[in-house]
Amino acid sequence: MSGYSKRTKQELAQRVAQDIFDGAYVNLGIGQPTLVANYLPEGVEVVLHSENGILGMGPAPAMEDEDYDLINAGKQPVTLLPGGAFFHHADSFAMMRGGHLDISVLGAFQVSVTGDLANWSTGEAGAIPAVGGAMDLAVGAKQTWVMMDLLTKQGVSKVVSVCTYPLTGIGCVKRIYSDLATLECTTDGLKLIDKVQGLEHTELERLLGLPVQT
Repeated sequence: MSGYSKRTKQELAQRVAQDIFDGAYVNLGIGQPTLVANYLPEGVEVVLHSENGILGMGPAPAMEDEDYDLINAGKQPVTLLPGGAFFHHADSFAMMRGGHLDISVLGAFQVSVTGDLANWSTGEAGAIPAVGGAMDLAVGAKQTWVMMDLLTKQGVSKVVSVCTYPLTGIGCVKRIYSDLATLECTTDGLKLIDKVQGLEHTELERLLGLPVQT
């Protein structure tokens, strides 16, 4: 039996949130990344952006306060903080493409050791492609972070030497936040930021099938 426990989705969201700096403009992608909004530290001002045209989102609303006229890009109900704004989709993409976002947090199917990202299609026959604004976010933000499980349900590493799925962006991912470890993508390969307690470095490298610098 392994001597470590995986981070829950909530713990992973909290881990990502603690690295977001005061004053940052941040886009949280569809899926797991949206949870980060619930764990932003008190006293840290973060302006959350949604590609469907919102700035200044707050945490998820209580069930009785949900308003489906106020939703993010994943069609989830959200809250709006004082000073928040709605605007046209085209203006939203201008923000994304113009380098106005400090951080984008995205999910992924695969990330390469040098930061290539594949997150819109597995390339399989019949798979529904879902590119959305991922390409714009991946290359438009000053930093792109990926938030995902480290392994597939089949136990295969999502971090690879070379992506085999269709690419979203090349060399765009700065950090990988996963349920087992936080990794930095560099031109020299993977660098360890932190890992869950009890996970040995050699075991992490075995799971990845890749070397990890400390």
